[in-house]
Amino acid sequence: MSMHRVAVVQAGSSLFDTPRTLDRMQAHCEVAAKQGVELAVFPEAYIGGYPKGLDFGARVGTRSAAGREDFLRYWQAAIEVPGPATARIGSFAAEMRAHLVVGVIERDGATLYCTALFFGPDGTLLGKHRKLMPTASERLVWGQGDGSTLPVLDTSVGKIGAAICWENYMPNLRQALYAKGINIWCAPTVDERDVWQASMRHIACEGRMFVLSSCQYLTRADAPADYDCIQGSDPKTELIKGGSVIIGPLGDILAGPVYGEETILTADIDLLDTIRGKYDLDVAGHYARPDVFRLSVDEHPRAAVTARSLRATELSHEDAEVAVE
Repeated sequence: MSMHRVAVVQAGSSLFDTPRTLDRMQAHCEVAAKQGVELAVFPEAYIGGYPKGLDFGARVGTRSAAGREDFLRYWQAAIEVPGPATARIGSFAAEMRAHLVVGVIERDGATLYCTALFFGPDGTLLGKHRKLMPTASERLVWGQGDGSTLPVLDTSVGKIGAAICWENYMPNLRQALYAKGINIWCAPTVDERDVWQASMRHIACEGRMFVLSSCQYLTRADAPADYDCIQGSDPKTELIKGGSVIIGPLGDILAGPVYGEETILTADIDLLDTIRGKYDLDVAGHYARPDVFRLSVDEHPRAAVTARSLRATELSHEDAEVAVE
């Protein structure tokens, strides 16, 4: 079956209050389920929050004690993958009988990652993608992902993958996902700029695929009273104004963009349109020039420390001695 109903959820977090954010996510999922949605995409850093306007007390050559407390609070709001929070998100997917893609702040030891999680309609955590390149001050609080989390998942609603926010501006990343046959491109973001719309249309047209870009709608009221952001303390101030959109394989806008409110945008898509589109442009197929250009992608995990046990070394020496004998 090539026809599917997909959605992007434009919503904000309750900053530093992950249980409350999960409650809000559940409510959105219930609404989407009533609309017959088979795939719903939530924004970047939705679970764990995007602390827009904080500086974490950092200046060149110095960090403040208050900034360290901000980081601690942010770390405490992050989630482990897998963990109790992912189990709960999986239950939302199971109740919807739909696929979910959601941006989270993942806690791995003391390091945080901006991550996209993929859930199946039975609630299973199918995979994750860690953002490869945090932008600007994001590098103060997020680590870099590696090539081991670049999945394109073959699901009942299509081949799904994700590029988070400004990763969409990385041509090599795009080409790596194109080569895996992606036909539903999920773009969780907090980029509210007008030019983002042009980028999403370009990527849809370049890859001849559907693009589902979900942006947060976040106001100062979504943050605690002591949230010391540069935008001020007026609860009506928009910290992230939205701009979620769904785009077809020829760059045509199917839904959105919408600004200034929380909302769910839906579209009925025909996956066969991705084949129709590639009739004259397949950048990982007949429109590529491998005789001129080649891309090498390293998908090995890059751990800071790898250990090899002494016993394993002894066994390998014993095997060598047996071979000599």
